[in-house]
Amino acid sequence: MADHTDSPVLVNRQPGLMAIVLNRPRVLNTLNLEMIRLLRQAFDEARAAAGVRLVLISGAGERGFCAGGDLKELTGAVKENQVSLADQFFQEEYALDLLIHRFPKPVAVLAPGITMGGGLGLAAGADIVVATEATRMAMPETRIGFFPDVGATGWLFAKCPPGYPEYLALTGYELIGGECVRLGLATHLVPAARRSELQQALERCALSLPAAREAAAAALQEVLRPFESQDIPPNPELDTWVAARFAGKASLKEIMAGLDQCSLELPLCTEVRRRLGERSPTALAVTLQLLRANEGRPLPEVFHREALAAHFLITHPDYLEGIRARLLDKDDQPRWQPGTIDELGTLTAVP
Repeated sequence: MADHTDSPVLVNRQPGLMAIVLNRPRVLNTLNLEMIRLLRQAFDEARAAAGVRLVLISGAGERGFCAGGDLKELTGAVKENQVSLADQFFQEEYALDLLIHRFPKPVAVLAPGITMGGGLGLAAGADIVVATEATRMAMPETRIGFFPDVGATGWLFAKCPPGYPEYLALTGYELIGGECVRLGLATHLVPAARRSELQQALERCALSLPAAREAAAAALQEVLRPFESQDIPPNPELDTWVAARFAGKASLKEIMAGLDQCSLELPLCTEVRRRLGERSPTALAVTLQLLRANEGRPLPEVFHREALAAHFLITHPDYLEGIRARLLDKDDQPRWQPGTIDELGTLTAVP
């Protein structure tokens, strides 16, 4: 694979290591189809190369690892009635994410700054996901009429405490720094000032890692130990509240009714109700259906359902309307169809 500094994905081969850099810093390393194919190519090469013991993924620039999928490319395809191109993007993105989950060698992700949507999809299958105090992780998709995809409606249940899969997916709540580790989306918190030192340590140890992924991942934990911060305060009150209000809930109306009956945590309930009220009712309903259908299910099944839901939502009026209101015109006045959760009929987006 030829490596050019203007390529959207840079691949640097070192003894024992394949270092991959997402290289579109001006757009927060958002993923387009070309990048997904280059990433797939790099992983295929790493799998075949006996000398590669570790794949290390990072993002160029100071602002973040990866802000998600390239919405400009996706919305362009939808607007031009080329939905099949958007479907192709999701299919290849999900196939790449699944490959990382099942990869035979360890994968580490350095995730400072903004790491959202498709960026979390790349990180979710990694053995090591390093956050710094500046890391911001979220799945804000319901705000633009889409849903948290990239397998999240399945793997959130394996990573997060009770209620948080629903809470994070529906509200787009943003995790900052240590909270990314506390709630399971990152594995280690490392001060930003030590990030380059950590990267050098990972590069040095790659050649001596065991060949098997599980044993190599255990060895990597030891490499990380001197760098990681334990400054991750617990938040038992929020955990209890999230579990009570969101865990296992089957309908949006049940969640909203619970928020309406708040007394002790009134400011929090009011804020969460407001956040849900801003979002596409259809996207919220599809998200909750996917969470209920995919909890505990094998990942290939999760991705299959998500691909069907992605097609349903990008062809629904709320998707282009959400992007218009939030990202293009920025009037923050989306006209959802239907306009409220109470007006929702029965959806058939999730088999």
